[in-house]
Amino acid sequence: MLVEEVKLLDYRNYKQLQLQFHPKLNIFVGENAQGKTNILEALYVCAIGKSFRTNKDQEMVRMLKEHAYIKTSILKSTDKVEIEVLINRENNKRIKVNKLSLTKYGDLLGNLNVVLFSPEDLKIIKEGPNERRRFINNDISQILPRYYYTLVQYNKILQQRNKVLKNYKGKTIDLEVWDEQLIDHGAWLMIYRRNFIKRIAILAKLMHKKITDGLEILEVQYDSSIKIKEENEIKDIKEKFREALKEAQPLEERRGLTLIGPHRDDLIFKVNGLEIKKYGSQGQQRTAVLSLKLAELELMKGEVGEYPILLLDDVMSELDKKRQNYLIKNLKNVQTFITTTMIEPLNINNQEEYKLFHVYDGEIHRFSAK
Repeated sequence: MLVEEVKLLDYRNYKQLQLQFHPKLNIFVGENAQGKTNILEALYVCAIGKSFRTNKDQEMVRMLKEHAYIKTSILKSTDKVEIEVLINRENNKRIKVNKLSLTKYGDLLGNLNVVLFSPEDLKIIKEGPNERRRFINNDISQILPRYYYTLVQYNKILQQRNKVLKNYKGKTIDLEVWDEQLIDHGAWLMIYRRNFIKRIAILAKLMHKKITDGLEILEVQYDSSIKIKEENEIKDIKEKFREALKEAQPLEERRGLTLIGPHRDDLIFKVNGLEIKKYGSQGQQRTAVLSLKLAELELMKGEVGEYPILLLDDVMSELDKKRQNYLIKNLKNVQTFITTTMIEPLNINNQEEYKLFHVYDGEIHRFSAK
């Protein structure tokens, strides 16, 4: 999977831009706030349908303009794909794939798969469960679009159930109709998550062991509010969910909130048996995230048959030489886009081919290549 070209019109600080990319390594060098990350963001929007930097679409529209436009040309193993995104200041988007307008964001997923690695990804380890659920949801949705639709339906039902609980707070109410819908969709989410986490945990453990020369063992564990086992089938999980909701209902009625379900799921990361969030050093946390990102690449390759593109947004400066070298070494088969303020630390001299771009004030010039 390769992005051959991107075209931007009135996107962020770019008035008009057209770039052809290298099939392996593309490096964008420049000072901060010049527009490097905007290129990665545009590619991410074409893959996921939303920005990784903002929830406000209008922020992606150039100052004093009404619309922003992105177009990407993608070469896949079986065909070519053209994705167009039109963003307006009313905070909505129109998306086309091969000239066909999409009515659902879920139909975009899988046309361009992407793994993003930025300093913000340390939040996966350091911050609350929302960050870890977002990581899970983004990854599974790319490789399994039906997961995305199941998640959308679950969240709608959850919202309605919470509304009922809030309106009748402190009273005994009949939640059976909402419970069964929540159970039907929630049980499948847990199945998908359990299977995904099992696979990515194995891959991340292998990556982490190599990076640390076997000195550290990384564990990634699924922490569900409903304690499901690996051997549990869908009917077993539904029954466990039903029992948990019944048990929690008196407390939910008092609080006016749904307290049980996949929306409360979490991940636990451990190194040598100790939870990294509580006991890990900054270096261990970075290494765990790096291992996780490399595992994402391999998992997507295994699921869809080709590697996703990799976006590295100002992360090389966050890694020491050893981790930088390991990362670059493992990207030979992955089209990669790197942003950096300086080229020297990247140690790309041994790379066979790359394109190097200089970014300054919304303009990009290619000034070196191999």
